[in-house]
Amino acid sequence: MLFNSLQFALFFPIVTLLYFALPHRWRGALLLAASCVFYMAFVPAYILILAVTILIDYAAGIGIARSTGRRRTRWLVLSIVSTCAVLFVFKYFDFFNASIAVAARAMGMAYAIPALGLLLPVGLSFHTFQSLSYVIEVYAGRQEAERDFGRYALYVMFYPQLVAGPIERPQNLLHQFREEHRFDYDRVVAGLQLMAWGFVKKVVVADRLADLVNRVYDAPRAYTGIPLWTATIAFAFQIYCDFSGYSDIAIGSAQVMGFSLMRNFDRPYAARSISEFWRRWHVSLSTWFRDYVYVPLGGNRVARSRWYANLLVTFLVSGLWHGARWTFVVWGALHGAYLVAGLASAGVRARVRDAIGLARSPAILAAWQTSATFALVTLGWVFFRAGSLADAWYVLSHLGTGVPAQLTALAAHDAAAVREIVFLGFEPTRVVIAATAVAALLAVERWQGASTTPLRARLAALHTPFRWAAYAGAVLTIMTLGVFHNARFIYFQF
Repeated sequence: MLFNSLQFALFFPIVTLLYFALPHRWRGALLLAASCVFYMAFVPAYILILAVTILIDYAAGIGIARSTGRRRTRWLVLSIVSTCAVLFVFKYFDFFNASIAVAARAMGMAYAIPALGLLLPVGLSFHTFQSLSYVIEVYAGRQEAERDFGRYALYVMFYPQLVAGPIERPQNLLHQFREEHRFDYDRVVAGLQLMAWGFVKKVVVADRLADLVNRVYDAPRAYTGIPLWTATIAFAFQIYCDFSGYSDIAIGSAQVMGFSLMRNFDRPYAARSISEFWRRWHVSLSTWFRDYVYVPLGGNRVARSRWYANLLVTFLVSGLWHGARWTFVVWGALHGAYLVAGLASAGVRARVRDAIGLARSPAILAAWQTSATFALVTLGWVFFRAGSLADAWYVLSHLGTGVPAQLTALAAHDAAAVREIVFLGFEPTRVVIAATAVAALLAVERWQGASTTPLRARLAALHTPFRWAAYAGAVLTIMTLGVFHNARFIYFQF
C-alpha cells in the first residue's frame, strides 16, 4: 500500500481511530493485523516469506538467550545465513548469475544456469536488516530476547516503517509496543504536520521533478550538456524529497499513535563534507553499516591502509544493498573513494586553505565546502539513476559537450532552443513550478537549520485562524500542485 494512495487515505484514519478506541491489550493485535493488510496490498503471497524469516529470527533470538558457548554462535549463524539466503535468492541470484554467465562466455566456457526471474518483495532489504539487528543485539547482550511472538512480529512488520524504514534497533522500538499510548492532541497534531510535510516533498517536489529526470535518463544519448546537468541536479532533489518524504510520513504516522521512530534525514545537502553527508543521509542505514560492518572490520582503530580498506568494503556492501546492479556497486565504491581521498588529503587541503586565506573567511569556506560536497554527491547520483554503466559513462562524459553552442542559442533567444535546452520540451510552467518548489524547500530547510525552535512548534504556537490557514494552504498545495502519476517511492525497489 502506497502512502500517497486513496487506499492509505482510508487505511490510516481507520486504523488510528481503532487503535485509540481499543483497550491497550488489543492494540498490538490490531497493529499486527493492519501491518499484514498493508504489506499484502503489494503481493499477498509474499507475506509468507516475511513470516518464515520472522519465525526463524524469533526462534534464533530465544535460542541465543538460552544457550552458551558455541551453541549461541550457531543460533546467530543460522539466523544470519537463513535471512540473508532469502535476500540473496530474491534480490541477488539473477545479478550474480548473469555476471558469471558473462564472465564464462568471455572465457569461452558454457554456462547454462537459467535466471529465476523472481519479483523482489517490497522492502525486503529493509526488514531483513531490521531482523538482523535484533538477532545481533541479542547475541551481543545489548537486548533481551523477545518472548512474545506477536510483539516481535510487530517489531519487524510495523506498517509505517515496514517497506522503507527507518531501520529501527530493537532497543528503540520493541519496548514501545508494551507501553500504553494515550491520545495526546499536541502529539497527534505534530505527527500530522510531519506527514503533511512529507506529502509535500513527495508529490509536489519529487514527483514533479521525476518527469524531468525520466525524460532525459530514459534516453540519455538524445541529450548533451545543459539538459544532462538539469536532469542530474533534478534527480539529486528528487531522490532526497522522495525518500525523506517517505520517512517523514512514516515517522509522522507512528507519532500520531504515540510511537517514536528515529530521524532518518537531517538536511543532507547542507553537509560540508562527504562524511558529514553520510551522517545526515539515511541515518538509520548509515549507522547500521557503521555498527555491523565497519566497526567489526576494525573501523579506524587499525593501520591507515586497513582503515581505508574498511571504508571501501563498507561502502561497496552499501552500494550492493541498494540494488543488484553494477551501477549501485560503482556508486558505493565512489563514495568510499570520496571518503578515503578526503582523509588522505586532509592535511594538504588545510594548508591550502591557510595559504590562500580561506580559513579566515568562514562564510566563504562554508559555501565552498557545501557546494563541493553537493557537486560530488550529485555526480555520484548519475550511477544511482542511470540504467547501466554505459549510460552513466555517457552522461558523465557528455556533461560539457555542446555547452558553448547551447549557451549561444540561449543568448540569441531562440525560442525552440530555450524550450528544448532549458525546459526539456515541457511547458515552461511545469519546470518553473518544479524549480520554485525546490527553492522553497531549500529556504524552509535553511530557516529551520538557523533556528533552535522547530518549525512545527512555531506553527503550533500561532493563533488558531493563522494555524488553520497554514494547514489549508498545505492541503491546497498538495492537491493543486501535486503530481500523482509517479506514485511509487524510489526506495521501494530496495
